Amino acid sequence: MTTLLFERSLPRFAAARIVSTLGSGRGAGVGPLRLVEREAPDLPGPGWVHVDPLLSGICGSDLATLDGRSSRYFEDIVSFPFVPGHEVVGRLTDDGVAADGTALSAGTRVVLQPVLGCAARGIQPLCAACSFGHVGNCGQLAFGHIRPGLQTGFCADTGGGWSTSGLVAHTSQLFAVPEALTDTDAVTVEPVACAVHAVLGAGIADGDVVAVLGAGTLGLTVIAALSHLAATGRCPTPAVTLVGAKYAHQQRLAGALGATESLPPGQLARAVRRHSQSLSFGGASGQTATLSGGADVVIDCVGSAESIGQALAMVRPRGTVALVGMPGKVTVDLAPLWHREVRLAGAYAYGTETVGNGGTGSVAPVSTFDLAFEVVAAQQTGRLVSATYPLTRFEDAVAHAGAAGRRGAVKIAFDMEKGHTR
Repeated sequence: MTTLLFERSLPRFAAARIVSTLGSGRGAGVGPLRLVEREAPDLPGPGWVHVDPLLSGICGSDLATLDGRSSRYFEDIVSFPFVPGHEVVGRLTDDGVAADGTALSAGTRVVLQPVLGCAARGIQPLCAACSFGHVGNCGQLAFGHIRPGLQTGFCADTGGGWSTSGLVAHTSQLFAVPEALTDTDAVTVEPVACAVHAVLGAGIADGDVVAVLGAGTLGLTVIAALSHLAATGRCPTPAVTLVGAKYAHQQRLAGALGATESLPPGQLARAVRRHSQSLSFGGASGQTATLSGGADVVIDCVGSAESIGQALAMVRPRGTVALVGMPGKVTVDLAPLWHREVRLAGAYAYGTETVGNGGTGSVAPVSTFDLAFEVVAAQQTGRLVSATYPLTRFEDAVAHAGAAGRRGAVKIAFDMEKGHTR
């Protein structure tokens, strides 16, 4: 069975980092990722099942890892060797149980909630975060009866989606895929769940000016989630949603998914200024001028030093910058955050959300993944999957993912069944 295995190798890690300076994803062939023949992992314990992946996406955190640029923060919550792939739609090989307790028969299509929280690790009692349904905030990712791993795809004991031999998943991670959704729709459920969590945690209010930096997979799914959740009364409705999108196809998709305006990043601050009726000052060459007012909420789906600096320049005093794109070690001038009392908030993963009940005024807890399925169906996010590759062409696939925007693409995935590029 063919598997892509990521091993601990400092020389190969360094080689990938050097080659990736030529472009993200270019170093996959010289890095620690290699194609091997490997059987599926053994079941770690009760409540675990085998899953055969159908499609598995390549995301920004995967690229950072393959490029040798992931943060050292993750070293203690990752175990080697691991099989990457946490954006997964697959089939159960045996009967199982979904996260909501529903019985699932063998052959059922499922998507993974990949965080390996207390339930998956056999830890009782659950930590405070897991007990409230906030599995993304689990503090025990290095403990329990499986080795460290913040998610499936970063743990040596679970396998991952980049494999034809299959992976193992705990019942707490399983969500059945509705029959109406295609596999390409389903493989976007996990990134859409990240977007749903980010939108609901950003503190958006009715009538706000919202700016979104970046229009790759994360940026576009944030727009899709915000548009659908607002339309269905699950979150407040902003006055405008302004998106900085570098490429023409991203601008078109952002508009189709519900953005008020989508424009090149260099023009975003001007649009924010116009809609917030702000003045601007400063802005040396190559820098964004600071706005006297600005956007109420800026959602940063890039996570670079440049994007964080841009967000701080265009958010209003006491506004919020929601950091959705995974940052590494960056150097950012935080004087504006301090001076303007800006709230900088991270947005990671998913769990349980408290949302409005269709405009009735009541609120109720609901799984982030259940909301994500709604968004995927309503917004047809499967259209963001631009190409699929067999595992044997992993170098081409990773290079395509690393240059997705430049090549007119959004999401690249591995296809375990068809074995051809689409």
